[in-house]
Amino acid sequence: MKRIIWLVTGVLMCLFLTCAYAQTVDMNVLVAHMKQGGHVIVFRHGATHRDQADTDPLNHDNVAKQVGDSFRKLGIPLGKVYTSRFNRAVETAKLVGGGDMITSIDITEGGLVVSPIENERRAEALRKLAATMPEPGKNTLIVSHKPNIMDAFGKDWFDVREGEASVFTPDGSGKAVLVARVQAIDWINAAK
Repeated sequence: MKRIIWLVTGVLMCLFLTCAYAQTVDMNVLVAHMKQGGHVIVFRHGATHRDQADTDPLNHDNVAKQVGDSFRKLGIPLGKVYTSRFNRAVETAKLVGGGDMITSIDITEGGLVVSPIENERRAEALRKLAATMPEPGKNTLIVSHKPNIMDAFGKDWFDVREGEASVFTPDGSGKAVLVARVQAIDWINAAK
């Protein structure tokens, strides 16, 4: 009996760890749900060049534009678009979301130039925004930075890549429930 309990416990732990760390996303299912709206997409800005200041215009490769084109081709409707005030995030928001956007200090990277209290405030603001229900039939896009994403959602985002999207569903009680983490190339491939 003990052997069976240990075996079942082991299998369950393996399943849990597989789901938690090697999340595979069925893009067809995800896209079908996102076409109906109701999701918040927290997007880490697109690739930057290490030799450029964030205040300079960036030479983006086509990834952010391709993700935006993929959203449109897949029929993923975007409503409100929020972005950090830093250029790399603004440019990414334009390429992915197009149209009007709301720039906000609340999702702008603070790092070492602001107090720890201000970084905590920004993390809370990002969590609250991710838990806010989108407009009916739409998805909200938020473009931010790795430190903000990690501060808001935890150490599991230490490996968040440039151009990666964390897709959440607000649960109606002030929490954002993670649905999937999706790399830019996955949106592009889904739209082919």
